[in-house]
This record gives sequence, structure tokens and C-alpha cells, in this order.
Amino acid sequence: MIGDPWQRQRLLDTFPFLHETPEAFRAELFARVTLVRLPVGQLICHDGDQCTQLPLVLTGTGRVYKLGENGREITLYRVHPGESCVVTTSCILSGRAFPAFAVCESAVEAVVVRPAEVRRWMATSERWREYVFGLIAGRLQEVFGVLDAVLFQRLDQRLIVYLLGLSETGSEREIHMTHQALAVELGSSREVISRVLKGLESQGLLRTTRGVIELLDIPALELRAREV
Repeated sequence: MIGDPWQRQRLLDTFPFLHETPEAFRAELFARVTLVRLPVGQLICHDGDQCTQLPLVLTGTGRVYKLGENGREITLYRVHPGESCVVTTSCILSGRAFPAFAVCESAVEAVVVRPAEVRRWMATSERWREYVFGLIAGRLQEVFGVLDAVLFQRLDQRLIVYLLGLSETGSEREIHMTHQALAVELGSSREVISRVLKGLESQGLLRTTRGVIELLDIPALELRAREV
């Protein structure tokens, strides 16, 4: 139960669609959900687990990923504040097991909804349905983008696109990230990522030091990413 007026307002501000729901729905939601706090690195779900609650993230980030038999990981998507995990939603609605892993990439604060409420609100609340289906549509597009990149893009291009995306989040051209972390994001191995980075470095496109990648020629990198 969320009884604190400040916490209730946080929930409404983080999930704006709740402002458009009837007062009775909001009252029921406040009465039924529970506030949880999870530390960074906390494993939320194992592959094969049954989903017993749906998180609505208030702060922090969760990462959903697949782990191959060879031990390699690939990130499918992240869950940010104002979002929920659509795979968890689908598992609750279908009764199927969670088909991936989920971990707290940073400390996470969320409210969790029990499966009974998730299913009932899908039948009774139009705005809840719209929110859930909107998340599903967005996530499908995101996951298909990952699939498309893995199947049809060269690894050097995928790596460049990812690095350019990180550089757009700040004014610096230096990216603080290990080769192992890049391998996890791209579903490769550290050795292969290091080899690709070394090739790009030999062409004068970037420079690598321990834990840091400096983009030296962004226009040339962008051109390389668009090569057919």
C-alpha cells in the first residue's frame, strides 16, 4: 500500500497516464501496490522463473538480457523510470516462464503490482491497457532492432553505431567503457571486440586506453557505419 501523499504524487508524476484514470482506479492502485528498493547488481529474474509481480520503475534502470550456452550475453532492452518490463507483463498474462534474465543496472526503486491486479486492470481499465500495449509496441520495435543488427550488420558497424550513440549523450568524445561491457551489449566476446577496436584504431578512427575509448574522427566513423 502507498499511503504517503508524497509517494503517491511521485507515482503519478512518473507515470503520467495515471492522471487520466478515474479516481477509483488510482485509489485501488495505491491500495494494492507495494514500494520496493533493490540495490545495484540485484538479479531480479532468472531465465525460467515464474513472474510473481510487475514492477513500475520510479528511479534507476533495469537491464533485460539473454545468456547463451557459450556464456555470452546480449542486452535486449532496458527499463527506465516511467516504464515497466513488457516481458514480465506478457508472462503474467500468458502464465509462461520468464525467458531471459533481468538485473538492476543501478539501484532501483519501484512499485510492484501483483498478477491478479495486472490481469484485472487489463480487463477493466482502458488507460492501463493503452499504457501496457504502448510499452509492448515500443519494446518489440527495440528488440527487432537488436535482432536486425545482429543478423544483418557487420560487427564493426554495430560497434561504431553503439559508440556514436553513447557519444551523443554528452559533449565529450571519450567513452568510459570496458571491452567486456561492450561485448555484453553487442552479444560478442571481449577478444573479438578488442580485435575490432584495434582495427579501427589502426585506421586512425579512435584511440583506446584502459577503460576509455576516444573517438577521433566522428564523420569518418559515421560514414563507416552507413557502408553497405
